[in-house]
Amino acid sequence: MLDRVLTQPRAKCRKVTLPDRLAALLVWTVATLVAGMLLWIVLDLLRHGLPHLSIGFLLDAPRDAGRAGGIAPVLVATAMILIVSLAVAVPLGLATALLLSEYIRRGSRFAGFVRHALEVLAGVPSIVFGLFGNALFVRYFGMGYSVAAGGLTLACMVLPLFVRASEEALRSVPDDFRRAADALGLTRAAAIRSVLLPAALPGILVALVLSTGRALAEAAALLFTSGYVLRVPESLGDSGRTLAVHIYELAMNVPGGESQAYATGVVLLGALLLINLLTALLGRRYGAQVQGVRR
Repeated sequence: MLDRVLTQPRAKCRKVTLPDRLAALLVWTVATLVAGMLLWIVLDLLRHGLPHLSIGFLLDAPRDAGRAGGIAPVLVATAMILIVSLAVAVPLGLATALLLSEYIRRGSRFAGFVRHALEVLAGVPSIVFGLFGNALFVRYFGMGYSVAAGGLTLACMVLPLFVRASEEALRSVPDDFRRAADALGLTRAAAIRSVLLPAALPGILVALVLSTGRALAEAAALLFTSGYVLRVPESLGDSGRTLAVHIYELAMNVPGGESQAYATGVVLLGALLLINLLTALLGRRYGAQVQGVRR
């Protein structure tokens, strides 16, 4: 029977019809437009921002309401708010993802309700999160306009995205890994720590990159929570201005600040690219290790 299968003539390829060609043309056109739009934005940003970018711009304090000087206090405030945000969102998000994927049976109504709530929260506009953070952290808890209030608000905003992406990464781990852990007599906690999390790490890193990118690019929510004071925060209780808020202020409220806004935009773009590059390298490294284990 195998000989007959091997000796049969190859089936003719399906003829490419006009609708197929039009669909392919539409897909290529849309992809080209998207790539061209991204390239246009990046080139415009680099053309206006690179001439004003220097080491001094990164290390000096701003002068004349940001029209001159650098962005050192802005970089410090951005790093502090981002650290607070991820320090809260990553542990809570990872614990929630593990709960949904490993501890609650599939098809559970409670799990479905939590996923639906996360999807709704992921679609809430950032300005609404800003109002929520202002009411809860700034006023109710008395934090005022501070790094802590801004970081906690960002944590609430990026948490749904991180949870859903991390849950998908955990669910993508083959069930053979879980069965192997059971065969070795590992407890569920030990299996999660030693088997599942390392295998799902590339996907979790992707979730971390997406969350970091959204947090770095956020301005509306932070205007209501962290404020826009242009100085180095001395503690989590001080107000601070992030890169995105600084760009907004220079472009909208400071006459003559467009060139500094473009330069700050180049720094923000560079930070996002650097985070993506480091995460891609780590994901490739751990992904290769997981592939080696599977073989």
